[in-house]
Amino acid sequence: MKQELVFEAPRRGMPPRHLADLDEAGRVAAVTELGLPKFRAKQLANQYYGRLIADPQQMTDLPAAVRDQVSSELFPTLITAAREIQCDAGETRKTLWRAQDGTTFESVLMRYPQRNTVCISSQAGCGMACPFCATGQGGLKRNLSTAEILEQVRAASFAMREDHDGRLSNIVFMGMGEPLANYSRVVAAVRRITAPPPEGFGISARSVTVSTVGLAPAIRKLADEKLGVTLALSLHTPDDDLRDTLVPVNNRWKVDEVLDAARYYADATGRRVSVEYALIRDVNDQPWRADLLGKKLHAKLGPLVHVNLIPLNPTPGSQWDASPKPVEREFVKRVQAKGVSCTVRDTRGREIAAACGQLAAEG
Repeated sequence: MKQELVFEAPRRGMPPRHLADLDEAGRVAAVTELGLPKFRAKQLANQYYGRLIADPQQMTDLPAAVRDQVSSELFPTLITAAREIQCDAGETRKTLWRAQDGTTFESVLMRYPQRNTVCISSQAGCGMACPFCATGQGGLKRNLSTAEILEQVRAASFAMREDHDGRLSNIVFMGMGEPLANYSRVVAAVRRITAPPPEGFGISARSVTVSTVGLAPAIRKLADEKLGVTLALSLHTPDDDLRDTLVPVNNRWKVDEVLDAARYYADATGRRVSVEYALIRDVNDQPWRADLLGKKLHAKLGPLVHVNLIPLNPTPGSQWDASPKPVEREFVKRVQAKGVSCTVRDTRGREIAAACGQLAAEG
């Protein structure tokens, strides 16, 4: 039975207001409501974004008499780590988060020699129904709030500082969910991720990647935001016949329309678009599809595109598998022969179901 595409999350109550949900004006209004002077808004933002503290009891510059009130009104505990598992000698760590309403979702922190990346979720589950993705097969539970998204970033930043005296350098919206189906909250989160403290975490926009399966109007809208983040387009095949099945949103926006939107994004931002392509044995790995992919991307995006080839990661119950290495190498060669940059992604976390397409928030 074909799963229905869901572009908006089911109507459920969102979590209580948190400081991270608010912009500068909102923070000033919130502290004023509490009867506090306006300067406390900047003070609280500096604690959260600059010092990575979310517990007012630890905010020594805040009067002890108001800490309980500030805690209950602006710093409710939104998410709690229910389980953490590691691999790669501790360099890859997946966290299962549980929200106040019991909703679960996951994030993955990956440490590399030259960078530290967190893969975060924007929704609990996903409504895009891609059949090779565990998240998509689980369906959509609800959107995450801006603060629930940012709490994943703060937790990863705090862990990097505490565990390794390091710094979180990269953020990818490639966890659970379709980011552009939770558009306003994701954009608000990106603005606070990239703003310098005390307005945000101060991570370069060039180090933030927002992934999408191809919601063409939202791609164009994101381009007009001029955020300067990297757009990652999960294409997975260059032809509409197969993509209608592999990426059901293609029934609404076809390949050419999505690639036109991607070109609009590249032109508006000056950023190269990353095209994600999960290589599936005997499904989308044929030489002619490699040729067509290279031809279409060269025609539509020219030098403003890079193909990330992803060996398919196994998911429970799936009948599909990754392509053999010789097929993978031939695919890369054929795409490159059309003048398009193409490399194979270094996959992390496969053995703990933390790799691309494996997040299912079980537990």
